[in-house]
Amino acid sequence: MTDVALPGTDAIGYSPPPAPCGLRLWPAVAIVTTVWLLAKLPGWLAPGTFFQFFGLFYAPMLGAIAILIWWMSASRAAWHDRFIVLGAFIVAGAATALLSHPTVYIALNVIALPIVITAWVAWLVITPTLAWPRRRTGLIVVIALAWGAFTLLRLEGLSGDLSADLVFRWSGTAEQRFLAGKVAPKLAATTTATTLTLSTNDWPAFRGPHRDGRVTGERVRTNWAERPPRQVWRHLIGPGWGSFAVVGDRLFTQEQRGEFETVVCYSAATGDELWTHQDNVRFVETISGAGPRATPTFDNGRLYALGAKGRLNCVNPVTGAVIWSRDAAAESGAKLPAWGFSASPLVVDGLVTVITGGPDKAVVAYNAVTGDHAWSAGNGFSYASTHFARLDGVDQLLLVTANGAAGLDPTHGNILWQHQWPLPSNANRVTQPTIVTDHDFLVGGYFGSGTRRISVTRNGDVWHDKEVWTSGQIKPYYNDMVVHDGHAYGFDGNVFTCIALDTGQRRWRASGYGNGQVLLLADQPMLLILSEKGEVALVQPAPDARHEVARMQAIQGKTWNHPVVSRGRLYVRNGEEAACYEVAE
Repeated sequence: MTDVALPGTDAIGYSPPPAPCGLRLWPAVAIVTTVWLLAKLPGWLAPGTFFQFFGLFYAPMLGAIAILIWWMSASRAAWHDRFIVLGAFIVAGAATALLSHPTVYIALNVIALPIVITAWVAWLVITPTLAWPRRRTGLIVVIALAWGAFTLLRLEGLSGDLSADLVFRWSGTAEQRFLAGKVAPKLAATTTATTLTLSTNDWPAFRGPHRDGRVTGERVRTNWAERPPRQVWRHLIGPGWGSFAVVGDRLFTQEQRGEFETVVCYSAATGDELWTHQDNVRFVETISGAGPRATPTFDNGRLYALGAKGRLNCVNPVTGAVIWSRDAAAESGAKLPAWGFSASPLVVDGLVTVITGGPDKAVVAYNAVTGDHAWSAGNGFSYASTHFARLDGVDQLLLVTANGAAGLDPTHGNILWQHQWPLPSNANRVTQPTIVTDHDFLVGGYFGSGTRRISVTRNGDVWHDKEVWTSGQIKPYYNDMVVHDGHAYGFDGNVFTCIALDTGQRRWRASGYGNGQVLLLADQPMLLILSEKGEVALVQPAPDARHEVARMQAIQGKTWNHPVVSRGRLYVRNGEEAACYEVAE
């Protein structure tokens, strides 16, 4: 008897699974659309806030879970196809996690997940007429390619608005290019000086002589269209996020150079390297990259620098020779913070202080001449620096931490007063306090918590602190403010903003500078803004609106470092290059 195959079977009676009926795609399209809206809209509407952070880091994960639930329970795909595609998604994702560059790990959730699920849904949307076996095979290939593309990339960090900088993993880093092209230093024989002395218009510390971003005794020309700033020098530099100290003809900063954390002295006039001091220390993290975070401090013939892992060096500013060195982090019992120790040393009354955040030893003080431990005091951690203030006639060190703010006696570390303004768990403050009057100062928050004006007064030995106002209309993250004529100027997320000091109410906002930094040229007056993309702009400090009068591209690359104006020159740097411009009026 001859075998006869029944319709829909082969010669041995096997019946292949039927092609699926039309897939239910609208829930998947809605999920993908929602993921992209949640990831992007908070960054446009509320930059630098928790809502942006939540959208970027949690929306992709929740969206991927929603897509998997849709696929397994509501897609109408055949069950064996559901498991095949689910397996392909998991295997390709796991393989990508294993094979990708270590820096890309954070991007797998933030960037890869939304791209993979978008590619998944897009393929199904554009191929409704394709035969199912080919459609299924194509879907698996699309998912594998979307995942696999990330094995070719390296994350160079995030910008201030949390955008990822992805490059091919085999391309060289800025640090590697700098080290490959580095020339031998022109040693300190270029000067016969044996000591350095501070003079008028020097810039001896982070944010200037008074650490307030205020420039006096300098005027810059503003007609850059006719007379643009003259570039004096420009060259590559090792990564680091501190600024410059300027004393006489010397520039001081910190850089990462391979496995060595380096304090560097440059000629202010030529940019030539004069000397270096190196410690066998390397700090790097994925978001902002490698390098020390703090700015060196010059005081009374000595230079102080805190490294990203907590080593405090005192060196000779002429030769770079070590005078003394202490492991401030270890001596205070502090743990290495996620972004590294960032406090620029402060010298007051013969003591140098840094913030380490050790238990009951938030601030550590050393004898500025000998390096002997003087005192440790305070609680909490901060990426900011100790800040000198004279409040109600009493000299003190302002300490801003996740707990709020406190005033410490500079000589003994006694806590004079404390103001409670706690941040959410695992959050830390970054910006410096901004002095407003001899009683009041501003403190910034974190991820959208805003800015608070605090008033501190004294009645005998009893101190009183109070909240004057708290404003959500300027929300700095790591961008410091300046004050002028009853107003504060700084960054609300990545938008430059002016607020009234009496009320905290916003007067105006202006985009176009990213997460930059600002100086006040007090004698003109004029605001000098260094944008996140390395542009320099001059803006009038007027409360009615933003009036930009000049702009130029000064350096290239992500720029979070503070600018410096000293002796008629503008000095700028970032993690890739440094430059000097003649700007005197």
